[in-house]
Amino acid sequence: MTNDPLLQPYQLKHLTLKNRLMITSHEPAYPEDGMPKDRYRAYHVERARAGVALTMTAGSASVSRDSPPVFNNILAWKDEVVGWMKQLTDECHDHGCAVMIQLTHLGRRTRWDKADWLPVVSPGHEREPSHKAFPKKAEDWDIARIISDYADAAERMQAAGLDGIELQAYGHLMDQFWSPLTNDLHGPYGGSLDNRLRFTFDILSEIRKRCGDDFLVGVRYTGDEDLPGGLTRTDGIEISRRLKDSGMVDFLNVVKGHIDTDAGLTDVIPVQGMRSAPHLDFAGEVRAATQFPTFHAAKIQDVATARHAIASGKLDMVGMTRAHMADPHIVAKILRGEEDRIRPCVGANYCLDRIYQGGMALCLHNPATGRELEQPHDVPAADAKHRVVIVGAGPAGLEAARVAAARGHEVIVHEAANDPGGQVRLTAQTPRRAEMIQLIQWRFDECERMGVTFRFNSFADADTVQADAPDVVIVATGGLPHTEVLTEGDELVVSAWDILSGDAVPGSNVLIYDDAGDYAALQAAEKIAATGARVELMTRDRNISSEVMAMSLTPAMRELQQRDVTFTVTWKLDSVARDGNHLRATIGSDYGGVTRTREVDQVVVNHGTRPLDDLYFDLLAGSSNLGEVDYDAFISGAPQIVSRNSAGLYKLFRIGDAVAARNTHAAIYDALRLVKAI
Repeated sequence: MTNDPLLQPYQLKHLTLKNRLMITSHEPAYPEDGMPKDRYRAYHVERARAGVALTMTAGSASVSRDSPPVFNNILAWKDEVVGWMKQLTDECHDHGCAVMIQLTHLGRRTRWDKADWLPVVSPGHEREPSHKAFPKKAEDWDIARIISDYADAAERMQAAGLDGIELQAYGHLMDQFWSPLTNDLHGPYGGSLDNRLRFTFDILSEIRKRCGDDFLVGVRYTGDEDLPGGLTRTDGIEISRRLKDSGMVDFLNVVKGHIDTDAGLTDVIPVQGMRSAPHLDFAGEVRAATQFPTFHAAKIQDVATARHAIASGKLDMVGMTRAHMADPHIVAKILRGEEDRIRPCVGANYCLDRIYQGGMALCLHNPATGRELEQPHDVPAADAKHRVVIVGAGPAGLEAARVAAARGHEVIVHEAANDPGGQVRLTAQTPRRAEMIQLIQWRFDECERMGVTFRFNSFADADTVQADAPDVVIVATGGLPHTEVLTEGDELVVSAWDILSGDAVPGSNVLIYDDAGDYAALQAAEKIAATGARVELMTRDRNISSEVMAMSLTPAMRELQQRDVTFTVTWKLDSVARDGNHLRATIGSDYGGVTRTREVDQVVVNHGTRPLDDLYFDLLAGSSNLGEVDYDAFISGAPQIVSRNSAGLYKLFRIGDAVAARNTHAAIYDALRLVKAI
């Protein structure tokens, strides 16, 4: 028995949830042909096995053909979904974990040129800024058809053995009916709040008629749109009461805000550099006003905050969804008294941002998430013990050291700097991105716990490495900024890293040429603009910061716009020359035929990195594999057995930016894939 509030059971109608931790509905975009097949099932089962009480699948499974997903969602309007959902549910139930799914019609939050090219439908003609489709105004037959579609989907989920469903009502069709900003109907479904809620209650009535009173039904909804002319907090409390009083709803899952723009979506689901748990108090107000089962999730990323949410009575169930993407074993670690070993969510939002760019959700911090079929969350012990020498203690080197130590190898890490971290330590100097250092700290703590030997201030050369008598050498030395991109004047520019590290003092009139599209240019712009300098951020691309995805871009844009930074797209920096006490920057265009000039006192170039690979090539001749990687084995998880040099004393590999400039996830993924088979 325990007094931990998080570990107390919760009775939701007839369903006993074994603790207060849940994974709220979200779509990691793992379906195949719209179905939650093996990858999808493995993702949820991993978290069920670790002890979470309730997992909600699908960040909005589509109930109708004219609600085509804008990313890879479950298609709940297909009968074949029943078998796949039953497999997922049965396996989660085997571990004592309840399963629900979120159902929705997207309304205007989609596009007409997806799937069957049917018109987008909404209770008004206003288009959503994010998806830009002008909707058809719903007719009576649309409303009747969609009500039936919701009930059909609910019946399918009941047939699959799920414990319940959740209806989505923030930014989707259901609350497009609720909001005066989007409902322009007359008659029974428009006008008064009673009429605007009628669509929801008609759906609930039909679901109850089909599924009965015992099937659990909840609503995840906005209790305050936080938009001029939209639903207010007062409206939200009244809607909450009406949902409860209807007798057709078993729980409320409340959010705050609107998701029709990138900025609005980011306020609903806050990212790195934004306040933690910003809507928790509001959810508590809803629970206090309704005295009804209340769930909530929004950047509740640590156990202490989750525990407070339950202990203070603000919530009945607390969602730690992105936190469970970073570490699926949160509950197991709490039960073992290992909270300090939980891999922290750093809010990088690589998960959600990738979905909105058309990819599947991946965790910047945990490369096994979404890859449960291929990659282990807990690496197995090795058959034989080796001495593994790693050069570089950035994210790639530390992950390699962690995995090697977990497999039982003897591990030595050389790092030229005083501290671990590499580029991440530089990134974390921007206050808004300070959480990134947890990527390093968690791995370093794990390595120290397992007895990894660290040699800091060790600028290791080939002799240093060979003196350690390694069986395996992994070069994780990263890269250095590359700024030689001009026809003339390369010697007159500084790199974004120079600005961030303090090696270059910000100018007062600065042109930043971003030809990599990553965070470095944004962070340099932020640091320079904070001095009061005039800053222009330029790119040859059609949009700025092409590698920084929509939600993660939001906090940076807010900061830079407040500083009056100018953004210039479709122009490229050609050359820089001295002009008295200033610099003359000549810019051109990939579209041809035009040039312009800028008079500035500093030019900053962000053009990615080039591998710091001298050590790798110095070690090549002494290796048995001559650096060769068997890609088939690398991808499949098999050991590297390449042998090209019989006189070689060690196997040699390089990972991360020491191979080529990529991102943090790629560096960590390199390390896991390679070392799990050593």
